[in-house]
Amino acid sequence: MESSQVMALLADAKVLAQKYRALTGKPLGITGEVAEYEASRILGVELTPARQAGYDAIETINGAVRRLQIKGRCMLNDCKPGQRLGSIDRTKDFDAVLLVLLDENFNATAIYEADREDVLRILAEPGSKSRNERGALGVSKFKSIARLRWQRSTTEQRKDAHEVQA
Repeated sequence: MESSQVMALLADAKVLAQKYRALTGKPLGITGEVAEYEASRILGVELTPARQAGYDAIETINGAVRRLQIKGRCMLNDCKPGQRLGSIDRTKDFDAVLLVLLDENFNATAIYEADREDVLRILAEPGSKSRNERGALGVSKFKSIARLRWQRSTTEQRKDAHEVQA
C-alpha cells in the first residue's frame, strides 16, 4: 500500500476513533499505529514489517543504522496526570525509544527521543512496580530523560483544527 493511501486510510481511522470515543468514552485503540505513521511521516524513519521484535522503525544517521521503538500517547485536554507509555521490553534489541504525543484528534503534537541506556536506567530505578516490573514509564518521566525531536507549530495547530471543523 502506498504512503498516500495509508495516510488517507489513517485520516479516516482518526475520524472513526474520535466518533467512537465521543459515543463510548473509550479509545478505539489505534494510537500505536497512528504514532508509527506520524513518526515516519514527520521524521522520515523507515517502518519495519509488522511484528518485528523489539523495534518498529529504523533510521540511518551518518551511515549508522538505529533501531527505534515507537510509543504513542493520546493526550486529551482533560487527561489525568500520570499517563503512561506502553510497556518497554528491556530484553529486546533497540537503540532508542520515540514517544509520539497526539492530541484529541490523533494529530502529532510532539515527538521525544530517549536513548536505550537512559530508558534502561530509569526503568531500573526503585520505587514503581509498573515501571520496574512492566516497563511502563510515565509520560513526564520519559520526557525528563528524552530530547525533543519535533514539535508542531502554531500554524500546523490552526490547520489541524480547521480540518476537524470542516
